[in-house]
Amino acid sequence: MTTSTTSAAGASAPPTRPAPAPGASAARGKRRRRPGSAAPYAFLAPAMTLFALFLALPIGYAVYLSFRHVKVSGLGLGKGARTEVWAGLENYRTALTDPDFVASVVRVLVYGVVLVPTMLGLALLFALLLDARRVRAKSFSRLSIFLPYAVPAVISSLLWGFLYLPSVSPITYVTEKLGWGSPDILDSGWVLFAIANIALWGGVGFNMVVIYTALKAIPSDLYEAARLDGATERQIAWRIKVPIVLPSLILTFIFSMIATLQVFAEPITLKPLTNTISSTWSPLMTVYRDAFVRNDIYSAAALSVVIAIATLVLSFGFLRLVQRRAFSQEK
Repeated sequence: MTTSTTSAAGASAPPTRPAPAPGASAARGKRRRRPGSAAPYAFLAPAMTLFALFLALPIGYAVYLSFRHVKVSGLGLGKGARTEVWAGLENYRTALTDPDFVASVVRVLVYGVVLVPTMLGLALLFALLLDARRVRAKSFSRLSIFLPYAVPAVISSLLWGFLYLPSVSPITYVTEKLGWGSPDILDSGWVLFAIANIALWGGVGFNMVVIYTALKAIPSDLYEAARLDGATERQIAWRIKVPIVLPSLILTFIFSMIATLQVFAEPITLKPLTNTISSTWSPLMTVYRDAFVRNDIYSAAALSVVIAIATLVLSFGFLRLVQRRAFSQEK
């Protein structure tokens, strides 16, 4: 009786498997997780490689050069007469006390005060007009306003430069026929406004598209509720649309400020057409002069680092100043 019971129990019991060796399950789990955990890094590797080679490495090399300079021995002739040595902060002191660089900074600040508010004001006005209910040919108007942004800065500067020249400008021809004379904009005190006009012509379209896209994302129920309360289209635009698109306005302001500090293509293109634009009209033109005219890459590197730091400080400082008011609705 006991024997049959034991054999029946043994027949019904499942076969036992050998216990896994210590650490075998952990190693198997690691092998299973390894392909999935490495996949994101494999996808990021090309972008990170390009970033390191073409952005991080040149920036680091420019910072390194900004702390170096060439030491000349004797007449500077022969092998070993010119050696690169550590300069410390000498290049930065020279750059910040250079009267040409200081004058270019002041000039660009005035240029930005003229350009940025005008450009953003026109961009906001055009975006509000295109977003209004009773506007015809919206697609054509939107394309016409944005199209100048697609023109490269060098080409637009050449186009406007020939429009400014009295000898070939149709504008001068019309003013002469009307008895208003033939003003030479490039050879007068209006050259800063002439350069700002080129940037204005090309920059309004981009900022308008950014603001207009933010306007299209506003729910139409807000407008209907405001109209039921008796609000006019002007009141809706000023009290509803503008406060809601304020983050987009701040974004376009930061982009415009950065572009203003980096102005280069317009004045360097107009320089051969007039004597009123110097080789150090803007900070980047001063960097170009030091690097490619004076062959002083160390001073140019120091100026580049100063411009980059100033741009970073102004951008993040302004963003920190207005973020509580502008982005409070996103919390």
